[in-house]
Amino acid sequence: MAQCNLRTMIRIPFEQLQQAFKSVLLQLNFPEEKAALCARIFASNSRDGVHSHGLNRFPVFVQYVKEGLVQPAVEPALQERNGILETWNGHLGPGMYNATLAMNRAIELAKANGIGGVVMQNTNHWMRGGTYGWQAADAGCIGICFTNAIAGMPAWGGTEPVLGNNPLVIAVPYEKGHIVLDMAMSQFSYGKMQEHELKQEALPVAGGYDTAGQLSTDPAAIRQSKRALPIGFWKGSGLALVLDVVLTALSGGRSTARITADKKEYGVSQCFICLHRPDMHTALVTEILNNIQGSTPASPGGHISYPGENTLKKRLRSEREGVLVNEDIWKQVQQL
Repeated sequence: MAQCNLRTMIRIPFEQLQQAFKSVLLQLNFPEEKAALCARIFASNSRDGVHSHGLNRFPVFVQYVKEGLVQPAVEPALQERNGILETWNGHLGPGMYNATLAMNRAIELAKANGIGGVVMQNTNHWMRGGTYGWQAADAGCIGICFTNAIAGMPAWGGTEPVLGNNPLVIAVPYEKGHIVLDMAMSQFSYGKMQEHELKQEALPVAGGYDTAGQLSTDPAAIRQSKRALPIGFWKGSGLALVLDVVLTALSGGRSTARITADKKEYGVSQCFICLHRPDMHTALVTEILNNIQGSTPASPGGHISYPGENTLKKRLRSEREGVLVNEDIWKQVQQL
């Protein structure tokens, strides 16, 4: 992506942003329905404050379509059914579209059986993984989903990037605002580091190693070394590895090693699990959240948030005031 000054931010209506994305996708031969869905997800990501997988990512996505790494017109296909677990082939279709269909199917299975799972091989980047957690929670289900990715951090004790940041999402429906945990296995996702780099801002804590092997808060140095720091040090490293193993074992798709060998992130594997019961014990969940939020904040006047709470606040503000976007990247998209 071309360098730009992320300090120049403007707000535009959600519908205008969504329509701009849809117009570009239609020019790239996306079917109408698929263009609308993908455009909505890109716009929603920016609306919720996840700029790295909304507007900022859109030019990269367009380039992948032009290079043939994302196939606009193909449909995912069921390969195997094993009880309440299904395996699908994404045929290199748009990751957001494939993921939405996969989570919808997992929801259907869960509502019929209490639990359901879909694994998808040969698909593409789903952008913000939390999208599909919100999708499950909106349907009244607990959603768990994860994906593998191109290598961007070393295994613990190593220096060569061999693990993907392999995001994990866990979402629980909650009437006051869903609980949605969306986290990469690296301390900062590469998209978040890019945001800091474009703003010329240091990371708030060390996010990886520079090329000299020193812990660093410089996002550009970490992106160059490809030595992002795993969450929880060796624990995050182990979890990233296990998620890749589980995905590959279930889907028969490409592992992080095979994705990385092609030097571009496409043809990834993903898993979508849903759990459903009529009574989610809302009063007990509220008790947990009240206990957490009733504890003493580290800063005077501070507020302790649960995962997903701040996302919802940003969403509501964007709906009132317009979606916050970078003016330079917005102009790039309008010229695509």
